[in-house]
Amino acid sequence: MQSEKIYSFCVFFKRYSFQHITSIRMSLRSLGVELHCRCIQTESRPIGRHIEKVELIPANSHCEETEIIATLKKNGQEVCLDPEALWVKKIIQRIMSK
Repeated sequence: MQSEKIYSFCVFFKRYSFQHITSIRMSLRSLGVELHCRCIQTESRPIGRHIEKVELIPANSHCEETEIIATLKKNGQEVCLDPEALWVKKIIQRIMSK
């Protein structure tokens, strides 16, 4: 009987913990907090004239890399830019000086 109670508690705790963690994860995501890096590949070729806007995401606890995400004018597609590319550095300098 005692082992059944312990087993039931463990099942309940496991299910509650999973639901709690999932709800926290969903809450963070709804606030715009990513739980991992968004950029898997980066573009180093110059595409400056096709860019509508640029989003700069500093390194954080979920991603060690600074991410630079450009939204393209033509189709709204998001493209990750190589932060080490010279043309990207120039764009960031121009944005920061404004």
